[in-house]
Amino acid sequence: MTSIHIIIIAIIGSCIVFLSYLVIKSFVTPRRIDGIQKLLKQKKYNSAIKLAKSISSKDPTDYTARYWLGEAYLADGKPELALMEFKFVNQNAIFGGDIAEIPFRKNLAMLYSKFNQQEEAFKQNILLTKLEPGNAEHFFKVGQYFEQKGKSDQALGYYQQTLKLNKRHVKAHAAYGLLLFRAKQYSEAKKQIDMAIQLSPDTFSSYYYLGKILKENKDFGGAIAAFEKALRDPEYKQKALIERGSCYMAANSVEKAMIEYDRAVKCAQNESSQETLYARYFLAACYEKTRKIDSALTQWEAIYSKNHNFKDVAAKLAQYRDLQGNDSMKEYLTCNPQTFCEICKKVALAGFGLSAGSVEQKKFGCMMVATESKNENWMNMRQSPYLLVFYREPDLIEDGVLRKLLEIVKSKNYVKVIIASSAGFTRTATSFSENRPIELITKEKLEQLLAKAEI
Repeated sequence: MTSIHIIIIAIIGSCIVFLSYLVIKSFVTPRRIDGIQKLLKQKKYNSAIKLAKSISSKDPTDYTARYWLGEAYLADGKPELALMEFKFVNQNAIFGGDIAEIPFRKNLAMLYSKFNQQEEAFKQNILLTKLEPGNAEHFFKVGQYFEQKGKSDQALGYYQQTLKLNKRHVKAHAAYGLLLFRAKQYSEAKKQIDMAIQLSPDTFSSYYYLGKILKENKDFGGAIAAFEKALRDPEYKQKALIERGSCYMAANSVEKAMIEYDRAVKCAQNESSQETLYARYFLAACYEKTRKIDSALTQWEAIYSKNHNFKDVAAKLAQYRDLQGNDSMKEYLTCNPQTFCEICKKVALAGFGLSAGSVEQKKFGCMMVATESKNENWMNMRQSPYLLVFYREPDLIEDGVLRKLLEIVKSKNYVKVIIASSAGFTRTATSFSENRPIELITKEKLEQLLAKAEI
């Protein structure tokens, strides 16, 4: 036998072996995949995961095995791992064979939404509106996405399409009603909300939207009651608690607002969600207003660990971390109102040579009328009164505040007003104070005065 014959025989033999492998694999792999499905039906999730891992470890590109591994993770309560597998499947799978595309995309959209990847969830729901154009729920979810993005016109369009497909879609009626209210179509808005509640009084999410409308109409009592009913819907519970907190804040009930925001934080299902971050942010604002700076820092730090760019949290942390090395400013910001007024009297005397006369506690801090400290010739001198105002609110002082204080100065014939703020002043306020009997004390200068007063 020639060498050529040997080579030909070897090639033919190799082909037979390879084809045999493919044939055997084509029979064995489906059976093993069937085994995963059987284990899932039996609720033997750990065994299903082990079998799916075994198949995918031998062939990492086997998207069918990876799909069933994702299904097993999802059934076993491990959504993070399920999402990883589904992402791979989404990039590689050819749908229509072993994997039904519509159920897969529904699960993928749900997982993206669960982990706050709304853009990706939106893409899946858009695909679903094309794959299942008669399913109202897909259109509703796209409408929700546009509403969250502030694109009301697109949201209205998708809610209208939802209601064309399903006139009894309760949540679409409620969401549509809220958008109509914001567009100042009040009578139509009320019809939609009433329809939602009439169709299903026990769909408690409808009361969330009713609460939003009442809140925007400044009916805070009615809104709070509506949000109370919305708490019965697990999906809306955290949102409703945040809204109740905002109603109490609008009514200047900071302590009650604090309770609601704290409840919203404690019921969080996802520490990285926008709702949880906002609940912590508003709770920190309450702590800041009530001088509980350490508690506020705890909330800001929790937000920062999840999102470095969330609102002004980084600036807040930088601002208040300075307090760790500045006991006098910390005392200024956190002490009780009575002690605070005593601190302000010491600052007035040490910093300006002014002795306090009348002293009045204010929500924002302290206001006093003071005169120049008496000296040897004080009997021969007319005591000129000054107005001193000390703020320890977290917000910058606006020029409107200065205008009101200036009116007091003029009406009472004071020499001038001295305004100290731990937060600072807006540009317009600074500009307004120029060439007027107003002296502004910024945070930096206030720190110097506190040190001088030996606080």
